[in-house]
Amino acid sequence: MKKGILQTLKFTAFLLAGILLLWLAFRNINFSKLEDGLANANYSWLLLSILFGFLGYASRARRWVLLIRPLGFNPSNLNTFWALMTGYLANLALPRIGEITRCVALGKKENIPVDQLIGTVVIERTIDFISLLLIMVALLITSGSQIAMFFKDSILVPIQDKIEKMFGHGWILWALIFLILSASVILILKYKKELRKIRFFAKLFSVGRGIINGLKSITNLERKWEFIFHTIFIWINYTLMTWVVVFAIKSTSNLTLADGVFLLVIGGLGMSAPVQGGIGAFHYIISRGLLIVKGIPIEDGLVYALLTHESQLIFVAIVGTIAFFMIFKKHNKPEPDPE
Repeated sequence: MKKGILQTLKFTAFLLAGILLLWLAFRNINFSKLEDGLANANYSWLLLSILFGFLGYASRARRWVLLIRPLGFNPSNLNTFWALMTGYLANLALPRIGEITRCVALGKKENIPVDQLIGTVVIERTIDFISLLLIMVALLITSGSQIAMFFKDSILVPIQDKIEKMFGHGWILWALIFLILSASVILILKYKKELRKIRFFAKLFSVGRGIINGLKSITNLERKWEFIFHTIFIWINYTLMTWVVVFAIKSTSNLTLADGVFLLVIGGLGMSAPVQGGIGAFHYIISRGLLIVKGIPIEDGLVYALLTHESQLIFVAIVGTIAFFMIFKKHNKPEPDPE
């Protein structure tokens, strides 16, 4: 009973946060321009974006199979895909619950211990985190000025302005940041053993160990090159999925593939927000990024964000629902895929 109430409260809190972010994203805009932008968009590009998204999800499912095989199990590619999409569907209800959901779904379907599957997801997320970091580093090298402009104008400047109004000096912000970071490092190093007794910090240390162990376990994979191929292929498809939508709108049709990578990175930050499906956060960060870095009108930026986010959301909702019924329907276990 208590667990159900807690889950309901979490769902409501995340939903309210998403609604707040949506309000921030859409406040003070010209809705007639937004409507015109949506009416004049070329929706055929969304089909191509969805195709790239599907290829990315299918590749992610296959890569998950490669991580599971060293455990002594060989789930079918199709069941793994259904479990993955069931997890994405669950994320639309509660952020991050999809990671557990897909492990439970595949474990039930293929008779694999759920705790072992959770270990493979930790490894997978570690690789994704490192991949995104590498993409960000490459983006900083090639378009560092754009990224700096975005974070400065969208985050640092507003905060600094508020600090100046409160204290009269902008440098106080940087002093506070330096002091907080320095104190955090000192306290963590000095009270490491005591911090492990606190659930939050214990979880952080556990994640750190998981990252290290995950990187070590990759060396035991039988098909390392196939794993590397799928990792690269996933991010290529995610980038193309993000980029091709720019051609649906006249004002964004001149954006390059490098701009698509920029949108992928900041969009990923929006999707990582603790709200269902990145709702609101994705729309806000994408529209402001296009405005600040590329000078795209805020209404056109929101049109792009709506087309990108909602097309993928609808795709995940449809395929995820099908996946849910496929993964939990009762029938004889299929023969495992041949090596």
